[in-house]
Amino acid sequence: MNARLPLRAETAISLASPLEVMARLRDHFVEHGTVSGTDERWTVAFDIGEAEALACDGHVRFRVAALDPTSLAYLQWGVAEHVCEFAPAEAPEIVWKGGVIPGAPLPYFREMRVLRARQITPRMRRLTLAGRDLDRFSHGGMHVRLLLSPETDVKPVWPVMGKDGRQAWPEGPRPIHRVYTIRRIDVAAGEIDVDFVLHEGDETPGANFAREARPGDVVGMTGPGGGGLREADWYLLAGDETALPAIGRMLEEMPAGKKVVALVEIADHAERQELQTKAELDLRWLSREGRPPGTTKLLVDAIRALDFAADASVFVWAGCEHAAAREIRAHLHMERRLPRRNSLIAAYWRHGMAGEVESSD
Repeated sequence: MNARLPLRAETAISLASPLEVMARLRDHFVEHGTVSGTDERWTVAFDIGEAEALACDGHVRFRVAALDPTSLAYLQWGVAEHVCEFAPAEAPEIVWKGGVIPGAPLPYFREMRVLRARQITPRMRRLTLAGRDLDRFSHGGMHVRLLLSPETDVKPVWPVMGKDGRQAWPEGPRPIHRVYTIRRIDVAAGEIDVDFVLHEGDETPGANFAREARPGDVVGMTGPGGGGLREADWYLLAGDETALPAIGRMLEEMPAGKKVVALVEIADHAERQELQTKAELDLRWLSREGRPPGTTKLLVDAIRALDFAADASVFVWAGCEHAAAREIRAHLHMERRLPRRNSLIAAYWRHGMAGEVESSD
């Protein structure tokens, strides 16, 4: 393994069909890293480190290596999660040597406190959260999972490291979790900004937390994660209001000389925001004129109407409702023949369902 990756952990997992599980795991990892080797022994290089798999007599030995504890823990989690997914009937026992000690705090967890809140638009509220040691959250993904108390004035338990490398939960009330974008991060000040869409309804714990948040309120945070932009001559950024914080941050970080078309679906014109960028920006607001989210094809139709060459010069990023994301993905890959490596299409939510949807391309 790469000698420049000093943090390491390994495990040997007994399996009925080691090569079959290795093949499925390799096929999954090829979408997220660079795989090399043979069926019996392969290595995958990710942005955050490396993982190696070796088929032995009746088991697979995995070794992972990374530069920092968060990346190492992510690799342990990824191996364990997918081995259990690909061999569910076996319920394989996974015990790691090295890495974070089981029962210890997760290296990718922080306890945060609300500093202040302000209204950005009628339906978007920004909370500034404070915490310690936030440098790792400034790179490697701009999304975090916020862990919210299920009841007012009840502090939930926080996850710890399990012996299998995944999250483990002590006894007590578990938090509700939702994924959000770090809109702004100031490592020196120990602050992040998170923008919340103020959805209506009973099953909206994030929106309810944002509405009622007061200085000193506690929230858990794990991360960072989520894919970012790849190098291209010009970019298409598309999304509804749930993706607006991510689009806003990507625009602010875009260097001068890049061309960007941004398509943003919003409830009405009152939800427009001032977005800053050094890039050459063509920003188009798509107003639903009060129609409920998830009930129009504004975003899909706007992308279909764009005139662009589907080649290596463009990268498309989109975040929106599940059905819209699926249609956008099909249009780009099947109709325009855009290479999959030139897009990242994420389903942020599903119409008619509470909670998050973890689906991306």
